[in-house]
Amino acid sequence: MIGILTELTELLSQDKRLVVDGKLLKNKVIELGLIPDPTLLKALLSVKGVKKHFFQEVDGILVFDKIKFQKFVSNKAFLPDSYTAYRNKIGLINENGEYFSDSREIVLAWPFKDCLLEGGQTLEDQKRQEIFWNETLSPNEIDRLLAPKVFTNLQRYGGAKSSALTDKDKLKLTDENLLIKGNNLITLASLQKIYAGKVKCIYIDPPYNPDSKANTFSYNNSFNESSWLTFMKNRIEAAKALLTKDGVFVIAIDANEQIMLGALLKEIFCGYEIHCITVVHNPRGVQGTNFSYTHEFAYFIFPEGKKAIGDRKIEEDEIEWSNFRNWGGESKRGDAANCFYPVIVADGQVVGFGDVMEDGKHPKKQTETLGNRSFVYPIDIQGVERKWRYARQTVDSIRHLLKAKETKRGYEIEIGKDFGTFKTVWQNSRYDANEYGTKVVSSLVPKDKFSFPKSLYTVYDCVHAVVGADKNAIVLDFFGGSGTTAHAVIEMNKDDGGNRKFVVCEQMDYVESVTRTRIANVIKGTKGSFVYCELMELNEVFVWQIEKAKGAAEVQAIWKEMQASAFLSYRVDPKVFSENIDNFLKLDLKEQKRLLIEMLDKNQLYLSYSEIEDADFKVSAIDKKLNRQIYGEA
Repeated sequence: MIGILTELTELLSQDKRLVVDGKLLKNKVIELGLIPDPTLLKALLSVKGVKKHFFQEVDGILVFDKIKFQKFVSNKAFLPDSYTAYRNKIGLINENGEYFSDSREIVLAWPFKDCLLEGGQTLEDQKRQEIFWNETLSPNEIDRLLAPKVFTNLQRYGGAKSSALTDKDKLKLTDENLLIKGNNLITLASLQKIYAGKVKCIYIDPPYNPDSKANTFSYNNSFNESSWLTFMKNRIEAAKALLTKDGVFVIAIDANEQIMLGALLKEIFCGYEIHCITVVHNPRGVQGTNFSYTHEFAYFIFPEGKKAIGDRKIEEDEIEWSNFRNWGGESKRGDAANCFYPVIVADGQVVGFGDVMEDGKHPKKQTETLGNRSFVYPIDIQGVERKWRYARQTVDSIRHLLKAKETKRGYEIEIGKDFGTFKTVWQNSRYDANEYGTKVVSSLVPKDKFSFPKSLYTVYDCVHAVVGADKNAIVLDFFGGSGTTAHAVIEMNKDDGGNRKFVVCEQMDYVESVTRTRIANVIKGTKGSFVYCELMELNEVFVWQIEKAKGAAEVQAIWKEMQASAFLSYRVDPKVFSENIDNFLKLDLKEQKRLLIEMLDKNQLYLSYSEIEDADFKVSAIDKKLNRQIYGEA
């Protein structure tokens, strides 16, 4: 047994199609063995021990036992450290040492936290605007699913028009604003090598999973809660690796999953602070049986002991002003050597500061006028010489916080901070999702409606709290929706001349009609631009066709096309399925769609970068060159 294991492993390792990052792909080996692939058969015949194990002679003809080959490769002893198996796998086995989970006779079906939820999306004609179709994939079903993918249809938007990127373009994604169309879990996996440790802020607004018809999260099982948590866990863990050491993860959520999400975050983010902020986003309220809900939440997650959240900017009409002159105990001139000096006022504005007055010298009055300038000293109404609250050597740094208030004596100097620590409840008209969400999107994309967009200023303040002081930060949103995060980053750069970059991912078709259009319209008035691209689809094409099918005839036509050109799961026998097509057509349309999607190999939803040179996929020369630049292999 040891000999055949070694011989087969060494033999398969010579086939470049079966190797990614120096590791063999177990599912790919099984797939080629079941076809069976001529190149693989020739290789197996070339080694005496392997040939004897998997071939038998019948009337002078060698017959390949593909079932024996499949069982051998699926066995836990083969490739224990590959992409498709854990070193220690726990499960029920039969007398042949095979796992029941690998048998066609027994199916163990439940979502558990070591699985991946593939999480496709589609549109539905009525009521709900988007649906997440979730398939639970156990570890031994995954090999190329999370391998880097090929980007295609790369276009640059900015200025008056858009243009497709050419082979003359130089492309470095970390220097670009980026909008990607594709499954967000698979996109995150593709971004690992490019953005690992470089993203300062991640803001996401995921599906909320409410217990109502408004739920945009659909399942093929009844494990609603655990499915949603698995779905979130997969994506949060993948995104976490992209954060800088002091990076902050922000997750919007409502009451339906706020508690469960908090428990999940504690598990994923050990050694992090986790703060849950309340945001009043709908002051009119959503009527419930007992309460009218006006708020939702935002989790802020960042490393313990870090000053990760900046100061909150306070609007001028909200600033609380107080006297810049000290009062009470230890407030007299003699209590601080460098705090008695004139504040210079011109045209009612504080314009500067004089030198500290020498001991023994005294101003004639609280405000002395010289030409068009007034020199104001910290003398109270009783004529007692006191001191300013800042020493002369530090007062210049807070001059913008001071204002001159005209009085009968001349001027009083007041101080008011336009910043402060963020509070745990955010209540302001700017967070109204209708006024600054729905109406903002409608004004930028008037022909397309988008349900429940976030207020621009809710997202702006969440992101600004993290990157307000970092003008070169990268901000990621992998539930892009209508593009509010990108819009907020563009506005932030407008406000302070920053060069922050956004990376936004969205899978839905509205990424082109709504998200891309909105971002293009917002960025038009700036010097900036963004690159739009898509993950190159393989089986994903069939997923969309299946979701849009209106009847059994369309589904049957799609199945015929799948037989000809789709990548089917190695567990599917097309011949057996076609023989039983009449039974399949007796199922309702929803079940027909679910079964067809389940039959697709999820590892082949999109084209893997490792297969970009395969002529069968017809990747253009321009796309090849741009992808090499993207992955740093130009």
